[in-house]
Amino acid sequence: MTSLDDLFKKPLLPNSKRKANAARDPDELYKSIKSNGKENARDHQHATIEDEAEIEEDVEGPELPPGLEEEVPDDEEGRFFGSGVTDNTIEALDFIDGREQEAQSVSRTIRLWVSSKRRAHELLQKSEKIDSSWLRKLALNFERKISKNAELRSKFEAEPQKFMGSEADLDADIKALSILSEHPELYEDFAKLGCVSSLVSLLAHENTDIAIDAIEIISELTDEDVEASQTQWNTLVDSMIDADLLDLLFQNIARLNEEVEADRSGVYHVLSVLENLSSRPSIADVIGKHKSIIPWLTSRAQKKEKAVSQNKQYATEILAILLQASAANRTIFVEQEGIEVFLQLLSAYRKRDPAKGTEEEEYVENMFDCMTCCVDDAGGKQKFLDAEGIELALIMLREGKMSRPKALRILDHALGGPEGAACCEKLVEAAGLRTIFTVFMKKHDSQTTEHLLGILASMLRLLEADCAPRIRLLAKFVEKNYEKIDRLFQLRWEYVSKVSGVERQVDVERSNLSVAEQDEMAEEWLSRRLDAGLFSLQSIDVILSWLVAEDDGAREKVQKLLSDRDENFYTIKRTLQEQIDRMNADSGTEDTGLRDMLEALVQFL
Repeated sequence: MTSLDDLFKKPLLPNSKRKANAARDPDELYKSIKSNGKENARDHQHATIEDEAEIEEDVEGPELPPGLEEEVPDDEEGRFFGSGVTDNTIEALDFIDGREQEAQSVSRTIRLWVSSKRRAHELLQKSEKIDSSWLRKLALNFERKISKNAELRSKFEAEPQKFMGSEADLDADIKALSILSEHPELYEDFAKLGCVSSLVSLLAHENTDIAIDAIEIISELTDEDVEASQTQWNTLVDSMIDADLLDLLFQNIARLNEEVEADRSGVYHVLSVLENLSSRPSIADVIGKHKSIIPWLTSRAQKKEKAVSQNKQYATEILAILLQASAANRTIFVEQEGIEVFLQLLSAYRKRDPAKGTEEEEYVENMFDCMTCCVDDAGGKQKFLDAEGIELALIMLREGKMSRPKALRILDHALGGPEGAACCEKLVEAAGLRTIFTVFMKKHDSQTTEHLLGILASMLRLLEADCAPRIRLLAKFVEKNYEKIDRLFQLRWEYVSKVSGVERQVDVERSNLSVAEQDEMAEEWLSRRLDAGLFSLQSIDVILSWLVAEDDGAREKVQKLLSDRDENFYTIKRTLQEQIDRMNADSGTEDTGLRDMLEALVQFL
């Protein structure tokens, strides 16, 4: 590659049409003739005479005094006969040349070290076998580079140019570790050699560029795309956790400035590492228990930005992963007022939708995911209730677009479970019945319909008998000649048709399998029935059972609609009994209160 020195020795070329070489001065030519041999002199004289003849054709008048040169204008082809460089330009070039020489030793050293290491790494991949022996050499060299850099840094603390070379060398060796992601069979040896703890220790390096590179390598080694066995991955990650990885990750988050592009990239890699580690629930618990990580993620989601950045979106994504992975993490988030914070952030989208395909859209979806899993727990339900989450969700149902199905899902989870009674009462008090039933009477996708049915079933189950909210709920089913029951049966027939089609396919498959093979296929068959709408069908029959039990007019309406298809209450009873049998088979994993309710409804039918 041509150096800057070589470039500055040549005259600047204002445009491509001009000559690349400047004409020589006649006096210089004459002096060179006098000093050279005769043969050379004759050659130069011939050339000089021709040049002088050309000049004499264009120049008239007496010769200028020595030292004074006349400006020669460009000819018609755009060429010139001077040097093409003014005095100011020469001074600027001399200044640049001087500055370049000062920085030359440092900048060239770094570039040469990095490029040489990359070339060495490429050659290593091509020529050397990647095995335990190779790993030991790599580990030894890696440890030496760390020690050398630490020694030079402490010795020449005030003279960075004296340790920059070792820093560039260390940086190249860190990046070379990425090859291990292609050889996960070496993870266990890598940990045993102590290299994992050495790599993690570099997160505390004074140079943030070194720390960021180490974080990036850790992200690559722990990525889910690496074809490592669970044992190999666990060995590597456990060594990192033991080396205090989580504390060092947070320390880097605290010292990195996201206004700087390199630091912003560093924060992204920290989040990537957290995502990779969270794939194991036990580690997700450990991450959540760290005193600073969940608070920082919550705070990062609140940071005001002109447009939602990638890191802001990523922070909410990591938070959603942590909350879904662990009840303990949800408790920490709820106790730190996370639900109230996220409700305030989501309130901005009660009418306004984020642009599709943007970071903002994913940011909003992640916050809804966080809220949904938190309101499954008793503590989350209460915080959601206290922060007026029911009211906000109802506003979104009435006025929102993108937020409408997500608000409906939150309500379904908030009202569900034995602790959802207070939320059910609040929905009725907030005039939510009209909103819910208005949405219910319209046609929706299967997911939205499932949430609507879940809300109605929860209210019928949890609202106390003869209380005002329950009476208002039953009145909604009675009004307009039981049109809500007609809608329920319309949905029921649709789901019966879909589920029956799958069941016929299952029967055909079952007939060709042994008993043992049928047991193996049982879970898959159930999954296919659920995909076809079995859960929604069961919810409909629970709702109809409650209406039959509580209102004589509703009982007659249900009985008539069943008879139209030559069916009776036994059809509904069979659906409920299947749910009970399934819950008994999974004893201890389901809500016992729900089982008792279903058994009571079956007995009534």
